[in-house]
Amino acid sequence: MALIPQELIARKRDGGVLAAAEIDVFVQGLLDGRVSEGQAAAFAMAVFFRGMDLDECAALTRAMTHSGRVLDWRAENLTGPVIDKHSTGGVGDAVSLLLAPVAAACGGFVPMIAGRGLGHTGGTIDKLESIPGYCVNPDPALFRSVVAEIGCAIIGQTDDLAPADRRLYAIRDVTGTVESIPLITASILSKKLAAGLQGLVMDVKVGSGAFTPTIEQARALAASLSEVAQRAGLPLTAVLTDMDQPLARSAGNALEVRCAIECLVGARRDERLEEATIALCAEMLLLGGLSRDGAEAASRAREALTSGRAAECFARMATALGAPVDLLERPDAYLATAPVVRDVFTDRVGRIARVDARAVGMAVVALGGGRTRPQDRIDPAVGFSELLRVGDLVAPDAPLGRVHASNAEAAEAASAALGSAIEITDAQTPIGTNFLVIETMARPLEGNPAR
Repeated sequence: MALIPQELIARKRDGGVLAAAEIDVFVQGLLDGRVSEGQAAAFAMAVFFRGMDLDECAALTRAMTHSGRVLDWRAENLTGPVIDKHSTGGVGDAVSLLLAPVAAACGGFVPMIAGRGLGHTGGTIDKLESIPGYCVNPDPALFRSVVAEIGCAIIGQTDDLAPADRRLYAIRDVTGTVESIPLITASILSKKLAAGLQGLVMDVKVGSGAFTPTIEQARALAASLSEVAQRAGLPLTAVLTDMDQPLARSAGNALEVRCAIECLVGARRDERLEEATIALCAEMLLLGGLSRDGAEAASRAREALTSGRAAECFARMATALGAPVDLLERPDAYLATAPVVRDVFTDRVGRIARVDARAVGMAVVALGGGRTRPQDRIDPAVGFSELLRVGDLVAPDAPLGRVHASNAEAAEAASAALGSAIEITDAQTPIGTNFLVIETMARPLEGNPAR
């Protein structure tokens, strides 16, 4: 079939339906250069406004999955299930750094192919690149051996794993086309199917810092992911979690790595980050047949974290992928620090009623912790730490958080942005309970799991 990109773009712009063969040819054009960056952006914008039906979304997922190599783990004779978790994106979401080693310590094998930041959300690969020496694009043999021997490896998309998605992903990040259910679905599942998974837990974020700010949108995304995964033979459980405020008390690449390491080694707890990790890992263990019920699964996950076994897995994984051998013992010796660090204060007295997580994420981007163009370099040191949460008391002598910036002017702008993102009410006003896990959506798979 001859590819005329502008015709396909125009038909989708006008609300038409694309055939699977047409989508296949368009995706091939992303790889061989017949589709320009401008045409890819126009296609993404057309889908953003017009959507895709499930057949189109499944076809896009399948085409991007098979745009490169699809892993098969049978030759490794693994002793446990090949399982993974993926988040739809949030602010202060360092769960993957904890979850992969926790699941590995519980007997799972986690070949986690993660992404970079999109829009206001942080990316796991950007976080890992703040670790000196850590190779996010290892050769396939090293990736396979790390997963087989240690139980987990967190890497980025290599040249041969869903390469068409990698190109479209970078374009979506800077063209205002991130918040599209079909594009999110196809992007996530193409990477995960290429990784050869036997089960996937989706962390679908809901709230101001999510691409799906309402529960209805989050349920629609979860349903899309579930249906397309079903068609591909991939068992999937979707967990809807709160993103109406940053998940961890830190937001920014090296800052979130430091926060994750502190949780792994027990130096400092972050209750919401830990709660999310345990809840999502429990679903992974259930999906992989490693636990009988939710209570047992959560108990196993918590023990793996608190005993230090997960920290050992993370340390071995990071070292195998090039990180310093004493990273967990001396994170401050390796993780970048910003030249300007200052507390952010308010003249108000009261209690935090709301935090606009998206505004916090955009403030991190403005500091240099995210991208506005695909070629932008990220400053790993910048962001926020010590962030207060909904329900916390505030006063003029109690900082709302701490800003880490490259210069005083950037610190001033970020401080103002953080202050504007936080709504303060009277200290006596009751603040409703903020449930982290909102609901879980699981669907039995018809047929055998993908191998």
